[in-house]
Amino acid sequence: MGFFSSSKNKSQLIWNDLSEVSQLNELIELSHTTPVLILKHSTRCSISGMAKNRLELYWETSVGIAPYYLDILNHRNVSDELAKKFNIRHESPQILLLKNGASIFHASHNEIDFNKLKTLV
Repeated sequence: MGFFSSSKNKSQLIWNDLSEVSQLNELIELSHTTPVLILKHSTRCSISGMAKNRLELYWETSVGIAPYYLDILNHRNVSDELAKKFNIRHESPQILLLKNGASIFHASHNEIDFNKLKTLV
């Protein structure tokens, strides 16, 4: 076992791309059967990179959350629509957890924590 290896069986996180405003209604609908995580990420921000890496490191597919990745530099209009639709101030990095059509949790910066997400689904 290497220095950074974990003794737990972790699953590889495979992001779904969120790049169109039109996808938001689909994700809201999906959240009625599967919790949806949206990561709003800036590729120019080291804090955003660390938050993304932490999610990927601790991710457990067995929890059953559908993960979506939003590149806010290329798709700021989608981020703005998320903020408006769920009445949440835009931040980056930021996560939103959708369940039953609503945002039941959001966090930004160092508050982004997969273990917290697990307790909410």
